[in-house]
Amino acid sequence: MVSKTIMVQGTTSDAGKTTLVAALCRIYARRGLNVAPFKPQNMALNSAVTPDGGEIGRAQAVQAQAANVPLSVDFNPILLKPQSDKRAQVIIHGKVFNSMDADQYHDYKKIAHRAVMTSHHRLEQDFSRVVVEGAGSPAEINLREGDIANMGFAEAADCPVILIADIDKGGVFAHLVGTLALLSETEQQRVIGFVINRFRGDIKLLEPGLTWLENYTNKPVLGVLPYIHGLHIAAEDAVNNVQDTENVKLKVIVPVTPRMSNHNDFDALRIHPEIDLTFIYASECTQTNLPDADLIILAGSKNTRDDLAFIKAQGWDQQILKHLRYGGKLFGICGGFQMLGHSVQDPLGLEGEAGTSEGLKLLPITTQLQPSKTLVNRAASLHLIEESSDITGYEIHIGTTTFLADIQPLMTINGEPHGAISDDKNIAGGYLHGIWDCKNAIAQLSKWCNTTLQEATSLEIIQEQAIERLADTCEQHLALDKIEDALTHWREQ
Repeated sequence: MVSKTIMVQGTTSDAGKTTLVAALCRIYARRGLNVAPFKPQNMALNSAVTPDGGEIGRAQAVQAQAANVPLSVDFNPILLKPQSDKRAQVIIHGKVFNSMDADQYHDYKKIAHRAVMTSHHRLEQDFSRVVVEGAGSPAEINLREGDIANMGFAEAADCPVILIADIDKGGVFAHLVGTLALLSETEQQRVIGFVINRFRGDIKLLEPGLTWLENYTNKPVLGVLPYIHGLHIAAEDAVNNVQDTENVKLKVIVPVTPRMSNHNDFDALRIHPEIDLTFIYASECTQTNLPDADLIILAGSKNTRDDLAFIKAQGWDQQILKHLRYGGKLFGICGGFQMLGHSVQDPLGLEGEAGTSEGLKLLPITTQLQPSKTLVNRAASLHLIEESSDITGYEIHIGTTTFLADIQPLMTINGEPHGAISDDKNIAGGYLHGIWDCKNAIAQLSKWCNTTLQEATSLEIIQEQAIERLADTCEQHLALDKIEDALTHWREQ
């Protein structure tokens, strides 16, 4: 029996599942296969908007780019967006279903399983190859019952599995052997081999371990992937400070809040050679030493009122005022934009306890959270400075913002005003995510901050180059013939 579906599971989070799926999608697309990425269940605060107004994980959007196919809600049928340590918004087939705590969702898994299998069935009907990404580790004993993210899905779909581990974390053989040992006998049988990720050094030093692993498990090592320096592939949820600051002309800081979302908004700024963008954690500063910067950006949030309270608890609200007094710039994106207003009202308790929070009162706006969610891709005209630039972005929010006074719009969309700029031109914000991916927006940002940067390379181009580089590396170091043979003769052995 030929299997159209191949699944990548990891021994840990951040083992390399996302990038290996992206690489396989590009490799298969190069070979003329109509390939689709798939992640049954994703827990992430980074998301993307599909052409039909659905919401999926950002990582699946990158994998779709690798596969050269348009976005579909079937690529990620279940998306969980944490609102607190115990509660998450549940999105099914691109639309908000409800908010649930862990116990409620556990009881709901049977329904979620049907949604997952419906999407997978559609993909197998429409595509010649489906490359699936697991979530976390299949050896999470407490999550095994009703699992739809890892082996629970693989068993239901009856597909082969590649197990990947990150050697850079240490203990790679223990990770692989231990994970395999914690699987059931039928689950072990569907693991067709191992991939070791992020290897540095002389492969000859690793070969005795590889031989032992293959003899001990009776399963092949399908590849040892080298550590790829400077690879810019959108992360699923990790926030890292990774850039060279040698030729900096613009210093940007982003305060990190507990429910910060869509940190991929900053990818294009982070990789610009003349921008030093740093994520600031509360553990790294006190109420008196928020670092000096030209620009502070308040990011999106999955729980705006709680994150606003967190900002105030750190004393960051007062430091922002000091930053503005010294002539610094302040920009708010989505939830960060809402925080800049006079109040954020949540009368229905959509993101937590019902109530109203006083905002930073830096823009004459007020926001009320409402059940209906705005999910739309946008083309806009940006007016951060006197000249205008065409940009694109996307909206993902549940708030409706009301203006309390006449104010200059940040941009226009279909001729209608959107967002706001303060009278003194030092504060701005709006709902559009992804605008810094446009080089025109970065050019305006630099002029707004009283500097001029070299022309930015489009993030899409940078990501495309990274996908190509990743696929080239995997083609060189993976035993693709063994993977193809396992798919072609699945269940014959």
